Amino acid sequence: MKHHTMTSLIDELTQAVGAAHVLTGDAIPPQHCTDWFHTHTHVPLALVRPGTPDEVARVMVICHRHGQPVTPQGGLTGLVAGATPAEGDIALSLARLNGVEEIDIAAGTLTVLAGTPLQTAQEAVRAAGLLLAVDLGARGSCQVGGNIATNAGGNRVIRYGMFRDQVLGLQAVLADGTVVGGLNKMLKNNAGYDLKHLFIGSEGTLGIVTRAVLRLHPLPKSCHTAWCTLPDHDTVVRFLRHAQGALGGTLSAFEVMWPDFHALVTARVPDMRSPVAAHGLQVLIEMEGSDAERDMAMFSAMLESAFEQGWLRDAAIAQSLKERESFWRLRDAVSEFPLMWAPYCGYDVSLPIGDLGRFVDELQTVLRDTFPHCEHVHFGHIGDSNLHVGVHIDPRHGPFPETEIDACVYGVLRRYGGSVSAEHGIGEHKKAYLGYSRTPQELALMHTLKQAMDPKNLLNRGKVLA
Repeated sequence: MKHHTMTSLIDELTQAVGAAHVLTGDAIPPQHCTDWFHTHTHVPLALVRPGTPDEVARVMVICHRHGQPVTPQGGLTGLVAGATPAEGDIALSLARLNGVEEIDIAAGTLTVLAGTPLQTAQEAVRAAGLLLAVDLGARGSCQVGGNIATNAGGNRVIRYGMFRDQVLGLQAVLADGTVVGGLNKMLKNNAGYDLKHLFIGSEGTLGIVTRAVLRLHPLPKSCHTAWCTLPDHDTVVRFLRHAQGALGGTLSAFEVMWPDFHALVTARVPDMRSPVAAHGLQVLIEMEGSDAERDMAMFSAMLESAFEQGWLRDAAIAQSLKERESFWRLRDAVSEFPLMWAPYCGYDVSLPIGDLGRFVDELQTVLRDTFPHCEHVHFGHIGDSNLHVGVHIDPRHGPFPETEIDACVYGVLRRYGGSVSAEHGIGEHKKAYLGYSRTPQELALMHTLKQAMDPKNLLNRGKVLA
């Protein structure tokens, strides 16, 4: 971009949002220039921080007129470089677009600005006696708009669904600054195309979410958690179906950890102990209900029946909040991997539940044969088909072969008809493999939508579509 054109652009953006909120050069905080793994770094032409949806629209009008590409940024907790600016982009941060606008008790809805941290929204809703159901480990940093843009999942999908299932209405700004969408509060609304779905999961490539109306749920009054050990994946599936039948709609989490994950975490993470001694696949199961005494009886009966069927090798029921938190700390120890296991590749995939065990067995064999020095872990939500894979090779064995590991994991996944992304999106890291999970016809339609809504390719260019 020519210098005088660049000066004009910055001047216009400064007039739109204020001088304090247009940063350039060394004034741009480093986190806005790279991704979570620091594999790509580009200092954007400017970091623009609008404070209202109207300012977002004004910024896009200016950028559209100048032909200036824009990378929308939320809480910057994504794992696929979906918010990393390309060279020459402007980074548009939604962090100032922060606040709960309304909690409607009668409608059971939350109206919230897109830059609001998920935990802030959760706490406001909880104070009103309701539940914002989706929960993520990055809750304190991730933002509602980013959760919508990536269709975030988390630990409660088995009961409440993905973030898509929480969105009743939204407002978004298109590439040319047009504001679209409605703040619908109704569960039933079939008045023409449901346009909100164009933006949910599209990773900021079709528009920038600025406001949303989210569906709320009754706040659970009881929670019961157990840590179980089972011999194999087929038994885990039988146990899952048994628990769903016995607990009805109260089953809220079903987390599975293969022996490689359990062994690594308990051996390498300080003060990490397993609740049970038996070996095998580990399952963290949780129910949330409305009557503590009745729910506990139901939960205990479900586990006793599973023991009688011979499915469980061992189980421990959390007897306190502290014990429950210790169970979850073991499951969430994946957050320690970047510190203790660098370099490593992390994968977020999904497959039909019945194929997960065979997929893991095959992938473990392929990884060991291809990379004899590798360590690997497998764990996931499983009840919603989501599996996470981690692969590490000690740098003493040579340069880290990230591309080769990608090809290995996604090559096996392709044979099973799985998805290369269960809940983190495609971003930049996975776009080369999108064709493994989508047909040529689907990809062509995606390109058609992108061309129709953003013909200048200004919004999050280089992401999702190759």
